[in-house]
Amino acid sequence: MSLWQRLLKRLQAMSYDKLLLCETLRERIYAEHRTYRFRLNSLKGFVSLFLVGTVLSVALAACSGGTASNSASETPAASATPVAASKDNVELTLVSFAVTKAAHEAIIPKFVEQWKKDHNQTVVFKQSYGGSGSQTRAVIDGLEADVVHLALAGDTTKIEKAGLIQPGWEKEVPNNGIVSKSVAAIVTRSGNPKGIKNWQDLAKDGVKLITANPKTSGGAKWNFLALWDSVIKTGGDEAKATEFVTKVYKNVPILPKDAREATDTFAKQGQGDVLINYENEVILAQQKGEKVEYVVPDVNISIDNPIAVVDKNVDKHGTREVAEGFVKYLYSPEAQQEFVKLGFRPVDETLAQTKEVTGKFPKLKTLGTVADLGGWEAIDQKFFADGGIFDKIQAKK
Repeated sequence: MSLWQRLLKRLQAMSYDKLLLCETLRERIYAEHRTYRFRLNSLKGFVSLFLVGTVLSVALAACSGGTASNSASETPAASATPVAASKDNVELTLVSFAVTKAAHEAIIPKFVEQWKKDHNQTVVFKQSYGGSGSQTRAVIDGLEADVVHLALAGDTTKIEKAGLIQPGWEKEVPNNGIVSKSVAAIVTRSGNPKGIKNWQDLAKDGVKLITANPKTSGGAKWNFLALWDSVIKTGGDEAKATEFVTKVYKNVPILPKDAREATDTFAKQGQGDVLINYENEVILAQQKGEKVEYVVPDVNISIDNPIAVVDKNVDKHGTREVAEGFVKYLYSPEAQQEFVKLGFRPVDETLAQTKEVTGKFPKLKTLGTVADLGGWEAIDQKFFADGGIFDKIQAKK
């Protein structure tokens, strides 16, 4: 049996667990390679050299952590985790919804510095930002996120149902997985010529509202729920809520596909009298020097943004420890301060009571939650599924 045949036989006989001990294999291969004398002046010698080189490449690739073709079932979670811990550098992929970009760009360097100090390991982040729904689909379709920070828990649940996140993810961290939050704001034209003060004003004749399509936009779902809940929280029943929301959507001339497109329609194209947007987006725009006037209705809804580790991917990449460390850091006072600076309301109640926070955000009289409406599964089925309340409202326009 030739050298290359012997080496192939050895590799085929090895289990995945043995491949983790590749240093032994590496030494054996190189030892035999040094003692073997190839005759390059013959075709047989040349082929032998080529095949041994190929085997070496395969063996060394296996030693360096596997290939893209390895499935999760081939990579046990217990053996995957230590891989990153043995490296001087580790890469972490964060996939988030668009409006968190400024906050993460401020937080990540602080985390990297702290992790280096505590673990003597450099974390290199790959970051992806976009609409929450689009980001969710991308992760399900193969974007290998280690951590996802999305606009609504319903999107995280979709990734869970795809088998990438283990059930109970929201119990792994504080606050049921909610790491950032905001409320809905009504952006007006300069001087507020329509005299908009609250949600009820959006149903008046002659008011043109810009909001995205809740069938395609996570942000637009929050907008719809804020309108609906403004009636329920002030004593109205579902019939009155349906009547009110129907009047509002009759004032919506166009339904952009996502929140970013809705903002562009209002701000750049000049359409509409008012725009519903996240409060944090409006504050960030003001910090960038834009002249934005807005109203925060005192009956509002808590726009809760969850964070989760993508179990299947971190076990495949060997990044569980650092991914969980990053998620934990996002709840720290240092990280929450950065969220507050950029317009998010804090999830830490102690921080929420500080003068910095109470002076920064308008006070709310009533704040509804997704839980009040039955949770995201019930909400999607009732309001946004085909034939749901939103479709019925649209049919009346």
